[in-house]
Amino acid sequence: MKTTERARDQLARQLAESAALALGQDLAERERVLLVVAGGTLPLAFFRHLAQQPLAWSRVDITLTDECWVAEDHADSQARRVRESLLVGPAAAACFHSLISDDATPEQGVASIATRVEALPWPASLVVLGMGSDGHTASLFPDSAELSLALSSDEAVVATRSPSAAHPRITLSAARLHSAHRHALHIVGEAQKAVLGQALAGDDVRELPIRAFLTCPLTLYWAP
Repeated sequence: MKTTERARDQLARQLAESAALALGQDLAERERVLLVVAGGTLPLAFFRHLAQQPLAWSRVDITLTDECWVAEDHADSQARRVRESLLVGPAAAACFHSLISDDATPEQGVASIATRVEALPWPASLVVLGMGSDGHTASLFPDSAELSLALSSDEAVVATRSPSAAHPRITLSAARLHSAHRHALHIVGEAQKAVLGQALAGDDVRELPIRAFLTCPLTLYWAP
């Protein structure tokens, strides 16, 4: 394993151990706890490490920060990645809640998905965010016409479309993502580090939506 790969795998392991500790602490006080995770390929190593952590997984609910509006067997399905990499081994006992319905569009499915999301045991124990090179997090894209709605809405979920995204999306709103005991940001590489530095240096949330979460306690997990 190359040095960079080793560092990123160690980071994923550290994040998994911290997530398990947070879930365990809340399980000692609550009957059920909620973990919200980002999509994409970066979290896969985190998922694999977390899946092996000894927890009362049958009392853990898991959902996503956002999802592509595609079938769950599609290559871009975030739910597929969760099922294949996180819901295995001990963690197979956890209860996963997808952000997809049988509706043709996310706009048609948003109401039923909001009902599903609102029924989860909020506030979440932990929300693990990712970040794109354009400063988006979840499906809060700078070029999305629905960005202002997603940033300001009291609704649990918002349907979004973005010229820079390959598929229509469904995303938890900023308000819902804020509803957590803990937040973590998982990024790697110098490019993402530079974007985060730019975000920290300004305050225009529409330019770099990750800024919406820099005002709450946020633990950074970064490796080269």
